[in-house]
Order: sequence, then structure tokens, then C-alpha cells
Amino acid sequence: MSINDQKHLFDLPEDVTYLNMANQSPSFKAMHEAGLNGLLQKQHPFTIAVSDYFEPVKELKTLFAKLIAAEDHNRIALMPSASYGIATVAHNITLKPDDEILIIDEQFPSNVYAWQKLAKKYGATIKTVSMPKTRTDRAKLWNEAVLNAIHANTAVVAMGNIHWSNGSLFDLKAIREKSQNHNALLIIDGSQSIGALPFSVEDIRPDALLCAGYKWLFGPYGCAYAYFGPYFDHGDPIEDNWRNRMYSEDFAGLTNYELQYRPLANRYDAGECGSFMYVKMQIAALKQVVAWSPNAIQAYCKSISAKAVLELEGLGCYIEKPNSRTHHLFGIELPPDINIKDLKSALDRQQIYVSIRGKYLRISCHLFNTEKDFDKLVTCIASVLIKHKNG
Repeated sequence: MSINDQKHLFDLPEDVTYLNMANQSPSFKAMHEAGLNGLLQKQHPFTIAVSDYFEPVKELKTLFAKLIAAEDHNRIALMPSASYGIATVAHNITLKPDDEILIIDEQFPSNVYAWQKLAKKYGATIKTVSMPKTRTDRAKLWNEAVLNAIHANTAVVAMGNIHWSNGSLFDLKAIREKSQNHNALLIIDGSQSIGALPFSVEDIRPDALLCAGYKWLFGPYGCAYAYFGPYFDHGDPIEDNWRNRMYSEDFAGLTNYELQYRPLANRYDAGECGSFMYVKMQIAALKQVVAWSPNAIQAYCKSISAKAVLELEGLGCYIEKPNSRTHHLFGIELPPDINIKDLKSALDRQQIYVSIRGKYLRISCHLFNTEKDFDKLVTCIASVLIKHKNG
């Protein structure tokens, strides 16, 4: 399915070029309406029924399950952050001193600290797979290095579907196959891919998938999703709240304290995950993302950025090959002679919003962007390079 730009659904000023979706998504108008409905419900708490704590949560979980091709919405938990999900996973893993936890170099901190803490607790080892220095077949060689690093002592592989700063794709099917051969858990951080890049739980079979909700899923800041596979079916949640126990729908019987958790991933739901405002906004957001479809989003982002990528390469920038990276998020390695301070000033003046990482630009776009946004970016970079060359 092809799709046209959806800028009309958003409230972004015409003079702003927002290419920083990986940092924070803008909300679209339907989300505002859903959030206001949630506020009105809070304004009149006497209208809140018992079912309002449960049915919207079920609807939201069902939508996320559909997005990641998971058969059972009961394998989805709602949480305040991806780090909460990673902490939940780590809380349910026991290691031996000779075990290794495999991570990727320069992973996002929230997907590193918990593993360092777990390794220290059991005297295990963190093994980091660095990005190859070469530009030739970089992503391919990186994947090969990950596969070669998985062996008999590997207990956990914790990584993203893509690299969060440059969009390099990892071959999760091959990584899953080898990790499974060595009885290693595969824990995926999908915060920078789920919603914009096709993903199938049934295809990859991860042991857990954690995902922040405020980026490519357009949720409010402070929401996240988690998928838990069979390994975690009888695990121990990091908090005990009233709604993650069986029969919690019976408000009158809540003091008949129940030892049994709700089935599967429901035991891991964070307290107050049924927030009336947040859940309504998340439902509106996921309905739209599912309707757009990650396949169409990926194709659209490729179409609006393809010309700019060629032009930037002509200016001396390096960008990973199209089939080795994503198109909604990718890194631009700038020419060594560019003045980063001047570039940042030029970007600020022209209201072009990107993420700068040393001599790299992280570009992250969506359906509210057009080819004109990339034209503006290329012109800005070219002007800084020309200024430098002319002294």
C-alpha cells in the first residue's frame, strides 16, 4: 500500500523542518481529542466504571499485539518506560559466573545499565560487539561479528532491531537461531523500530521485546509496551499492584488478597497502567499507526529521502547502503573538514531539527515530512561546506 504525506494530521509550523522523530514524536490531532476525553473523564470521576480500568487496556494491548504480529494480547504488558521493561526482564534472569551477556557497542544506556548490574550480581561478563571501522559492508560485517560472538557461554543477547544512532539493521532471524542453539535468551529493544519498521514476533520469536511508546508509536512521554515470551510466563514482577492479580475486576473483593497473578504478561503490568488519559491517547495513536502500516511508512521515508542521500554522498558524506539500514532513521557521517559548530548554528537558524552525535547527524523522518524537508537539509549542509572551503 502506497501512502501520501500526512502533514495535515499534525500541527507542525510550515517553517519548521522536524527530522528528529527518534527523539520525540509530535502528536497528531486525533490524539489531542482522545487526551481531552480522558481529562473530561477525570473531571467527572463519577462516570468512571470498573470496566474503564480494564477494557481500554485490553483494546490497547490487542492493537500492539496486532502491530507486532503476536497472536495473544495477554503476552503484552503496559509499562511507563522501556527501562522498566528491561529491569523486569533482568529481575527474572539468573546467571552463572562464566555466563556472558552480549550487547552492541554504544547501545542506548537504558539497555546497558541493567545488564551491567545483572552481570555484577552474578559475577558474569558483559561482551560488547563493536561496529567495524571499515565503511565497506559495515552492517554485514557487524552482523557477522554478532553471530561469531554467540557461543556456549552466551546466556543473554540484548540488543535493538536496529542501531539507535545510525539505523544499521541487525539480522534478528539469524541471531535468534544461533542464540537458541546455545540456549541464550534474546531480548530486543524495539524503541527505534517498532511502528516504523515491519516486525513479527511469530517470525523472530524473541524472549522479550521492550518498546518506548513516545517515539514511533506516537504515545505520550511516559508510556511503553513489552512482549514476554514463554520463558517469562511464571516470572516475578518488580512491583505488586492491585490489578495484576486475579479477580481484580471485583472491587468489592479486593481485600480477599489473591496470591495468583493474572495470566502471562499481565502479571508485569505497571501500577496505574490504565491511566484514562494516556490509554485513550495510546489507542488513538496505535489505531493510526496500524492503519498507515510500517511497510508503507518505510516505503514513504525511502521515497522522500533517496534523492537527498545521493546528493549528500556527492558532498562527501557517508551513509550506509540502503539495504543495510532503515529509511525512517539513518546516520550521516559528515566530511572530516566540516565545522560542526557552524553546522549546528546554521541548522538552528533555519529551524531544522536533527540529532547531532559528534561528526554524525541522525536523521529520523515520518509521514509529516516531504522531499522539500530533505532539500532544505542538503542546502544547509552544502552552505556550511562551501563557507569552510572559501575560508
